[in-house]
Amino acid sequence: MRTSLYALLFLTLSLVSYTSEAGFEAGKHYVELGVAQQVSADGKIEVREFFWYGCQHCYRLEPFLEAWLEKRPPDVAYVRTPGVARRWISHAKAYYAFEALGITEKVHRPFFDAIHKGGQKLEDESSIKAFLADYGVDGETFANAFNSFGVRTQVQKAKQLNFRYAVESVPSITIGGKYKTSASMAGGEQQLMQVIDHLIEKVRQQR
Repeated sequence: MRTSLYALLFLTLSLVSYTSEAGFEAGKHYVELGVAQQVSADGKIEVREFFWYGCQHCYRLEPFLEAWLEKRPPDVAYVRTPGVARRWISHAKAYYAFEALGITEKVHRPFFDAIHKGGQKLEDESSIKAFLADYGVDGETFANAFNSFGVRTQVQKAKQLNFRYAVESVPSITIGGKYKTSASMAGGEQQLMQVIDHLIEKVRQQR
């Protein structure tokens, strides 16, 4: 009898835990996209972040994303896409210039820090160039990348992605080309990471 009671208690606690983890609701904590988008993540589940360097909420999310990325499952690919509202274009170009120069991981967080902790504007080519000088990036090299055809092409692709995913605010996170969520929908940054994990598992189970 005691064994049966322990088994029942274990089952009850397991169900409560599962209900808690799976208690995220479509339309509240996330939305299902009207049209699933094709992703190019080499068979992995794509988690895509839409962000803007000037966004305080994006900046607040960074440490949570960094911690999550350290334990990201091997079947998950993480991709950044800059927002492309009119006044954000310089930052979108800067991001793709960082990518082209292979310096993203070196300057991504410091660039955020300079804006939100250092009070720097960094809204045009010359100010961004001055910022990068402290990281050993040649000004002419950056300018060539910033104004390159390749970067312009990437910005155009970002515009298409923002449109296809109906991105109305940042940060927004999409999972598997099927779902979209945000910290405001999830109830905070920590809860957002839980929703992301929940949706990753949801996509995984649909395969």
